[in-house]
Amino acid sequence: MDIVSAAEAVSHVKSGDRVFFQGAAMTPKILIEALVDRYTELEKVEIFQIHTEGPARYTHEPYRKSFYVNSCFAAGNVRDTINSEYGAYIPIFLSEIHLLFRKNILPLDVAFIQVSPPDKHGYCSLGVSVDITLPAIQTARKVIAQINPRVPRTHGDGIIHMSRIFAAIEVDTPIHSHDPEAPSEIEKQIGKHVAELIEDGATLQMGIGGIPNVVLNNLMNHKRLGIHTEMFSDGILPLIEKGIITGEEKEVKTGKIVTCFALGSQKLYDFIDDNPVVHFKEAAYTNDTAVIRKNPKVTAINSAIEIDLTGQVCADTIGNYQYSGVGGQMDFIRGASLSEGGKAIIAMPSVTNKGLSKIVPYLREGAGVTTTRAHVHYIATEYGVVNLYGKNLKQRAKALISIAHPDHREMLEKEAHTRMNKTR
Repeated sequence: MDIVSAAEAVSHVKSGDRVFFQGAAMTPKILIEALVDRYTELEKVEIFQIHTEGPARYTHEPYRKSFYVNSCFAAGNVRDTINSEYGAYIPIFLSEIHLLFRKNILPLDVAFIQVSPPDKHGYCSLGVSVDITLPAIQTARKVIAQINPRVPRTHGDGIIHMSRIFAAIEVDTPIHSHDPEAPSEIEKQIGKHVAELIEDGATLQMGIGGIPNVVLNNLMNHKRLGIHTEMFSDGILPLIEKGIITGEEKEVKTGKIVTCFALGSQKLYDFIDDNPVVHFKEAAYTNDTAVIRKNPKVTAINSAIEIDLTGQVCADTIGNYQYSGVGGQMDFIRGASLSEGGKAIIAMPSVTNKGLSKIVPYLREGAGVTTTRAHVHYIATEYGVVNLYGKNLKQRAKALISIAHPDHREMLEKEAHTRMNKTR
């Protein structure tokens, strides 16, 4: 492994290369900035990523003419680009992205990563983003690393030997952190409803944001909870401190918190650093339905942009505008459904920020179906929880209308009558 300047490290990227960017808190920002600085020398460089943090200068003029963003997620910093001629979105389950590399469907020329300094055995840690980074470094022709002592050393599979790194730079800067935001009153109401569904001994999957944190805040009287999730944030820390999250009833890695990435505050990263309780795996493992279902009472909590009266869930587009991504929602919805005593939950406010109903007669034109009506179970809003499993279309519509915002229920009832009583 050669330690070089940032400019020299990124000089190994050539026009036409496909370059992988590690994401979330581990986004290698200095390497990325150095690559963007070379924009006048490069053309048709394809950037492959999920979710990066930072300004994504490569999506702006005049740089974007040299770079094309091919992403499996539309994060805020690249969202407009992915919906333009300068980028595109790949719909795929998070559990299957590794196959794009390993089956040579989208072979990688270069992988940009951020890692800890090597230990006495020469191994660097991938920190808090193992997800699809592990298969990326295993298959890329060249790995270029940003070595940073601020990167937490994590337990699990997220390691790379220094001999596998083609070139590296040394930096000493904080990794991206995200302090918890105070939840809204509506989120608090939803969180309470969802928390009532969670049983002692459950294995939880939940992401970042106000609703998951409120759910966790309402679990202070629970016992023997476990975590097997795609990602987690600060909300689990109080439950660990109080001995509520123990993982003792999990079947898969009993006693361990299993995840593929984490995003949160510096306090969270300090907790994760060199902590054998937290086990980082690639997404092909954490999001494998066959693995998830082995745990008891898997309770998966996910969100939605809109849900139609039959139970179709759109969680990644606003009409035909790609807003986020398929991600791991279906992986965990299905895994929870198949788990003994499991519960698959979609939780969302009843209305948008503009007051429009998120429970709708029909999905918007162009909207993608993230979770099908055959997979959906529990739906929660601030007005309560309904279980659609086993209900016919008319019963589903009635149930969903009961948790819609009162201002929209009359409209939904009329639309439901029209939709459910059509003849050819």
